[in-house]
Amino acid sequence: MRTMARLGAVAVAGIAALTLSACQQGSASGGGGADGEAVTLQFQSLSDQPATQEAVKEIVDSWNAENPDVQVEIIQAGWDGIYDKLITQFTGGTAPDIIHYEASSIVPFAQDGYLADLSEYISDDLKGDISEGIWESVTVDDQIVAYPSTLQSYLVFANTDLLEAAGVEVPSGPTMSWDELREIAQATTQDGTFGLGWGLGSPTATIMSLSLGFDGGYFEGEGEEATIDVGEEETAVPERIHQMAYEDESLDPTSLTLSGSDVLASFYGGTVAMTVQGSFQATNIANDAPDGFNWTVLPPLEGTAGALQSANPQTYSVNVDSEHVEESAAFLEYLAAGDNLASIAFADALIPSSGEAQAGVEELAAGATGWDQILASAEGLEAPPFLKVAKYTEWKDTIATPAFQQYFADQISVDELRQQLTDGWADIAG
Repeated sequence: MRTMARLGAVAVAGIAALTLSACQQGSASGGGGADGEAVTLQFQSLSDQPATQEAVKEIVDSWNAENPDVQVEIIQAGWDGIYDKLITQFTGGTAPDIIHYEASSIVPFAQDGYLADLSEYISDDLKGDISEGIWESVTVDDQIVAYPSTLQSYLVFANTDLLEAAGVEVPSGPTMSWDELREIAQATTQDGTFGLGWGLGSPTATIMSLSLGFDGGYFEGEGEEATIDVGEEETAVPERIHQMAYEDESLDPTSLTLSGSDVLASFYGGTVAMTVQGSFQATNIANDAPDGFNWTVLPPLEGTAGALQSANPQTYSVNVDSEHVEESAAFLEYLAAGDNLASIAFADALIPSSGEAQAGVEELAAGATGWDQILASAEGLEAPPFLKVAKYTEWKDTIATPAFQQYFADQISVDELRQQLTDGWADIAG
């Protein structure tokens, strides 16, 4: 049975023993089970990159070696279908102790009382080392329901040889405007090469994130009371994409129907000079690009409101019905230590949530292509309005994604796009 009272009792009983120093020493405050046997925590991990899986395994192995009374068992899962899987696990009482997911998707589980309040377990040092905006993304009804771990940003990857051949100087400032992107795309569109390829087969997450750069928040309010407002700011990004594809003809329209990963073949093959991708693709490009392929990452895109993007971190939560909430929180504090989080973030080419971990990644990535821009993009990450909107996921999947797809296929106008997004929300919100 999910009860905050039981969670409160656990917290009161154990909080005095749970300290940052104990976590750093690998000492679990909860000790063994009632019968003196070791506690085993089930940790459902979604890490899908081999290097990231290895980094997580090394952290877990290190914890287990230092904590014989509290052992962590990795249960490897995948991102596909995980939302429905978690619904089944929670409603069936089979959810693991520790749950890996993302901020935008854990809100419904937190609102339904499935996730433990971790506020009292998180050390003051860690709280102070992560920005308020990122903590806000994992706070529901004044409860911190997850440790934020790593974050993705969207960046422009460029074939430096093609830019040079077109006489384009690689931008070197702290940010890059959308007008600059458009100009470079136009300049590099020649001889069978498009200036830009953009995999937007599933466009909503990208659009919602980059729209913050134009102050396009889409939603106001929280929970069931949220309302939608789709104005010029909200459609500034899709309009610019549409303009490059159908007016300038500098963006390959076929790429708009593909995934980001699918567009990489065109990038490697030289048929697109640039591609917008999640930052995590830096690892894949470094590993998979053909020999002699020269590439770089351009400065973060800046709109009228700045180089802002959504802070939607991957998260680690604790099942409120776990018999070992305190021990689970102790392990997560250990996992979130600067060097541990840095190793996960570097393996995944993502941005770690804490300043200490970001400094660790900067050291690990010294000289590696793209990392200066990946880390620079962290400055513009802020909690977006949709994180606290009930039924956002339903709207995203059933309304926004097909509407954006139609617009990028040049099947509807921007006014029709706004209408579909607005009317669709009205239908869902009731």
